[in-house]
Amino acid sequence: MNGEENNRVQIRQRTRLPDFLQSVNLKYVKLGYHYLISHLLTLCLIPLMSVIVVEASRLSLDDVHQLWLQLQYNLVSFIVFSVVLVFGSTVYIMTRPRSVYLLDYSCYLPPSHLKVKYQQFMEHSKLTGDFDESSLEFQRKILERSGLGEETCVPEAMHYLPPRPSMAAAREEAEQVMFGALDKLFANTNVKPRDIGILVVNCSLFNPTPSLSAMIINKYKLRGNIRSFNLGGMGCSAGVIAIDLAKDMLQVHRNSYAVVVSTENITQNWYFGNKKSMLIPNCLFRVGGAAVLLSNRSVDRRRSKYKLVHVVRTHCGANDKAFKCVYQEQDDNGKTGVSLSKDLMAIAGGALKTNITTMGPLVLPISEQILFFVTLVAKKLFNAKIKPYIPDFKLAFDHFCIHAGGRAVIDELEKNLQLLPVHAEASRMTLHRFGNTSSSSIWYELAYTEAKGRMRKGNRVWQIAFGSGFKCNSAVWVALRNVKPSPNNPWEDCIHRYPVQLNL
Repeated sequence: MNGEENNRVQIRQRTRLPDFLQSVNLKYVKLGYHYLISHLLTLCLIPLMSVIVVEASRLSLDDVHQLWLQLQYNLVSFIVFSVVLVFGSTVYIMTRPRSVYLLDYSCYLPPSHLKVKYQQFMEHSKLTGDFDESSLEFQRKILERSGLGEETCVPEAMHYLPPRPSMAAAREEAEQVMFGALDKLFANTNVKPRDIGILVVNCSLFNPTPSLSAMIINKYKLRGNIRSFNLGGMGCSAGVIAIDLAKDMLQVHRNSYAVVVSTENITQNWYFGNKKSMLIPNCLFRVGGAAVLLSNRSVDRRRSKYKLVHVVRTHCGANDKAFKCVYQEQDDNGKTGVSLSKDLMAIAGGALKTNITTMGPLVLPISEQILFFVTLVAKKLFNAKIKPYIPDFKLAFDHFCIHAGGRAVIDELEKNLQLLPVHAEASRMTLHRFGNTSSSSIWYELAYTEAKGRMRKGNRVWQIAFGSGFKCNSAVWVALRNVKPSPNNPWEDCIHRYPVQLNL
């Protein structure tokens, strides 16, 4: 009897419907809902178009002839309608924003003799004689927790004992980085320097006279009527600002190329004092830069990698704490450096919240917007304890380029945006291999994604950066094809070693 009862139980279990929650991954239900809502208009139009096609197929030749006669009797109305339609279409085509394409970009790869290991960094800092034991221990702890690897680079002047932070050395660093990136960019795109109509350069802390943009014009003999701009003091998010400025210029000047150069200069901005909040940049910032070629020419679409979709900028400078959270100043001994406030992460979080609130309606699928709105209304009207719904930005973007400002920045964004480790991989690996290269870090991250062979046609990329002021800026790109890494990709000699396991 026991054997027969067991068989009956097994049969009942096999015939019983499986538990839905146990057998179906709820994320797929959410994806299905997202697909349904996002394609709601299309799904509604399909039956309508089907009815129209069926009715049209039933028309006889006499019905078509009668329709033609009706048009002839109402010839004036038909002509007026056609003129309005043509005029409206022409106005729309002439006034709509011009598409901005990214043909290619290039990241500077510093020579191997500029690499600095942890032990070398600490020994060098000690031998300079500028830092006391407390400051040296502080720098050692920051390095250990920073997420930087053993291959990041500091400028030539910092390898000497004592260091040589002269104006000439700073110019040399700027030239090596900018010209190194531009040489590869022009070689990869076969665009002649004299064809460039717009030039935007951003470097926060080094602004000599003549400007960095003038140095580029002189080097490559750019044409005399070029529109050139030099952005200074705008921090690590200035790369997105430079893209936005170039985009606006391309709306005005037809059939133009624009070059954006993003870099930072370390030589004259190394801090040689003992104020803890001003020592952090020494441990994080490293040599790097990127050059980007943009175009508004429709013929360039076929050979471009990406199309610019949105740029969203948030500035919190009206708030005193935000304004001073990244602040260049002198310490009590008159030594200049950049001080990072303890409130930095909280301020960055507020800036991020404002930025994504602005950007959400532009990029999130309608399903996410509805869920967010319904949750917000329910929270206001019924229960204040309901947690606000956090939109799933993974449904809007395929790749995330989070400014590699430091491990804490990447950790917080990964947590707050509920990202998976793979989404923050490019940022973490860029920080490990190149350090914080300021405004150019988002391009090293994009290059990493390409080198891994992950960029597919139609993929959306979110570049997000933070900077002094305080600013949070975002750029959204869409891939126009399956993107392969360009020649001289900065990762080509080491991509096989990544991702590496980090001690977080």
